[in-house]
Amino acid sequence: MTGPDRGLIELDGVEKVFDVRRKAGRLRREKRQVRAVDGISFRVARGEMVGYIGPNGAGKSTTIKMLTGILTPSAGRLRVAGLDPSRERTRLAQRIGVVFGQRTTLWWDLPLYDSYRLAHRMYRIPDARFRENLDRCVELLDLGALLDVPVRQLSLGQRMRGDIAAALLHDPDVLYLDEPTIGLDVISKAKVREFLRDLNTERATTILLTTHDLTDIEQLCQRVMVIDQGRLMYDGALAGLHEAGESERTLVVDLEREIPPVRVEGARVVKVEGPRQWLSFPASASAAPLVAHIAQEYPLVDLSVREPDIEAVIARMYEGRGL
Repeated sequence: MTGPDRGLIELDGVEKVFDVRRKAGRLRREKRQVRAVDGISFRVARGEMVGYIGPNGAGKSTTIKMLTGILTPSAGRLRVAGLDPSRERTRLAQRIGVVFGQRTTLWWDLPLYDSYRLAHRMYRIPDARFRENLDRCVELLDLGALLDVPVRQLSLGQRMRGDIAAALLHDPDVLYLDEPTIGLDVISKAKVREFLRDLNTERATTILLTTHDLTDIEQLCQRVMVIDQGRLMYDGALAGLHEAGESERTLVVDLEREIPPVRVEGARVVKVEGPRQWLSFPASASAAPLVAHIAQEYPLVDLSVREPDIEAVIARMYEGRGL
């Protein structure tokens, strides 16, 4: 078991190298190595909820697959709940839950409840514990009306909530979430986020969240790790990430009529199209004083705040470090 000073998830110098073959002429193929994960080390303590972010192809999914035992590291040491994932997959399966936003673990043609019954048997969950966990998930994720509906008839948001419930029926210590809110409407996203906050608070479930939606990270995680080109570039608070990447949010302002660019301290106008104006301001700053000033001084109709793009934040980090 992990000691008191060690994490529930531990990576030390973990690497994953793939051999890729490609054509080098009409009759010859050449082999080259692709380093998907390059010497990553980090700890995640019991009860932490951590964002694990980066652009497509950065190595996020490869890391998750090694943490679940699907892939074996090429080098380094990896432990989850004191277990070697690739060597002890069966034991580890009882300790982890996994949700992939692009895939489902539910049975496509069966009612949602039948998938849960299968999980009940597969994980050998005691009957009383299964009923208690299922009732809790059904209530908090609003699944009551969906239990008898075939999975193929569920909307994306309904299926995602169903997948999260399925991953939690056996009370895992660790929950891996890969893009859990991708494609969801605003209401579904809010339900999922609220449920995850409650889960982490009440049961101290350790959650590792990969996402392209910075709002997920802001509302759920106190710690964020950034991976790019297989390397860990940042590990700390989200505010520190914005400072390191000098990222900016965008305030989109709709006015009653076309007027000269809005003037407000702490922001600058970057685009004007008729009565709509776009203002950029530091992501670490609050939008409230900007909104209050504009509402008081200008003929405001509507406004919205757009979060910075993760890829843009990472690009700025690279520029700042001369990488």
